[in-house]
Amino acid sequence: MVTGFLLGLGLYLAFLASRCSFRVEEGHLGVVTTFGAAAFEGKGESARVVTHSPGIHFKWPWQKVLVVSMMEQNLELSGETGGQRAMAHDGTMLRFDSILRYVPDQARLGQFLFGMKKPLEHITNLFSCLLRNEIANFQVARAPKRSLPPAGAEGAILSARDFDSEAGSYALIRRERALLNERIEDFCRDRIADHYGVRFNAVDLVDILPPDELAEALNAVINARAEAEAAYFRAEGECQQRVLGASEGVEIARARARAVETEIDTLGGFLTQLAQQGTLAPYVKRRRAEALSEARAVFMKEERS
Repeated sequence: MVTGFLLGLGLYLAFLASRCSFRVEEGHLGVVTTFGAAAFEGKGESARVVTHSPGIHFKWPWQKVLVVSMMEQNLELSGETGGQRAMAHDGTMLRFDSILRYVPDQARLGQFLFGMKKPLEHITNLFSCLLRNEIANFQVARAPKRSLPPAGAEGAILSARDFDSEAGSYALIRRERALLNERIEDFCRDRIADHYGVRFNAVDLVDILPPDELAEALNAVINARAEAEAAYFRAEGECQQRVLGASEGVEIARARARAVETEIDTLGGFLTQLAQQGTLAPYVKRRRAEALSEARAVFMKEERS
């Protein structure tokens, strides 16, 4: 009888001992609540919930412990279910895959734990509204439009490279993604962190997906641009090759003309020298005889009587 009582008392004391201690892992903080109420330090807006650092701590059996991870966490909004859809400035429906990287703020941990029933769901919905608003109003200052050069003029094909500036909000958001990220991060830090007890490290827009019709149209335009540029550079190469060949032909003709000119000048000087020596007529007669000796047929003109 006494042995059973002592055994039961020992088990009860062991149970109380297990209920009177709790363990907090590294990278976490513990918050103790007594009948649902947490202890706070300070008063008013400067009040902070009492937290327990990593290690083993004492508590009363009727107290409960809430353990909060203080490591960086990701709130992933991607895929068919998590991806957010938003209407751009020109009415195009775009789907965004994004990731929010945040850590709970120890100074406002009470707001994170007790301010909302489902804080992450609330932050997700708020971020979705913020993203839709930013996408709908996202614009950047654009340079004044330039007049397009006429077809065939120099730079006409290069004007196609300005397609991104005229392709609508999708191309604008894709090109200025860094600016959009910066605006969203600033808003999250200024508006969300103060109210919900979290600190945002970054907001990453992982992917921006256009509607299927727009994607097909953009692919067709990109393919047409690639084909047009390939044809342009091919024609340009052929023209340059022809111009180079013509230039080389002109240089060859000039060299031949200079050689003929040199030969004529040399021969003229030689004939002048023969004329001065009085031997030009015999030289011409001898050369005439040499030329006639090599001829197969001789045509002689008869003088009329």
